[in-house]
Amino acid sequence: MMNKKSVLVSGGAGYIGSHTAVELIAAGYDVVVADNLSNSDMSGIEGVRAITGVDVPFINVDCCDKQAFAQVFEQYDFDSVIHFAAFKAVGESVADPMKYYCNNLLSFINVIDLMREYGRHNIVFSSSATVYGEAEELPVTEATERKPATSAYGNTKQMCEDILRDATAAYPEIKGIALRYFNPIGAHPSALIGELPRGVPQNLVPYITQTAAGVRECLSIFGDDYPTEDGSCLRDYIDIVDLAKAHVAAINRMVEGKNQCGYEIFNVGTGRAVSVFELVKTFERVNNLKLNYKVAPRRAGDVVAVWADTTLANKELGWRAERSLEQTLQSAWEWEKRVRNIE
Repeated sequence: MMNKKSVLVSGGAGYIGSHTAVELIAAGYDVVVADNLSNSDMSGIEGVRAITGVDVPFINVDCCDKQAFAQVFEQYDFDSVIHFAAFKAVGESVADPMKYYCNNLLSFINVIDLMREYGRHNIVFSSSATVYGEAEELPVTEATERKPATSAYGNTKQMCEDILRDATAAYPEIKGIALRYFNPIGAHPSALIGELPRGVPQNLVPYITQTAAGVRECLSIFGDDYPTEDGSCLRDYIDIVDLAKAHVAAINRMVEGKNQCGYEIFNVGTGRAVSVFELVKTFERVNNLKLNYKVAPRRAGDVVAVWADTTLANKELGWRAERSLEQTLQSAWEWEKRVRNIE
């Protein structure tokens, strides 16, 4: 009998994975982390250990190397997996799609195969609101039609959802939940873990905090002529700790045997649309500073607006986003200050 209170977190040294590991431990789960550190480093693991006081086992392994990855299943007694191990830069995926197809699909296929081989039962897949594209009706629900992906990254999210749907239908011993994230931002309140992108940030909030810290000269806001109230794009920004707790709720649901249909999808967001200008101004206000920013031309591929209807997750998972935008943007700046040694 596998240990129902133990979870493998693949890609657990990264931004979302490390925060999820902390919340799993707080909820009474044993955690094992597997990561090849291709887009992270040991600071995430060290932060998890410092916050929780638990010497979390860490295995440096590439999930695409099935033989090496199988050793994790051999060595550790977990019943559930949360799979984060994927490349995630949209622009890079357009420029180098095969890198994304090879890594994101093979790593996930290996997880499913090894779960079957070793008799493990529950998996949470890290999906994305990018599967909705430019939705015709807002907010989006889980029943909103998926649009053809505009990037290899988005396509791998759709394909992995389909792999999980088909696998749970064919192998009823496996239960799966796909969580469609909106825009995760912020850092742990301890400032011991947070988002630390390599090179130029691809996401808005790290660019904001790096601009505030003087690492970047100027923040570009791409477009102020969209058909929105202030002309900038609308997004659903969710606090990273709230997002992490959604994974705990999903694991709880499967461990308790509540997902009888085998495969489920949940939106994980706040249900609130926030414009880029509102986000920037809120950051300035709560942290009492001024950002150097300019308006730049629109970027190809940016959707005008997308935000979540979270009714299903609220009802079925018993989960809802709790932290305010102000708290989240304060945590993001506290993390950046600690990383940059700013008083």
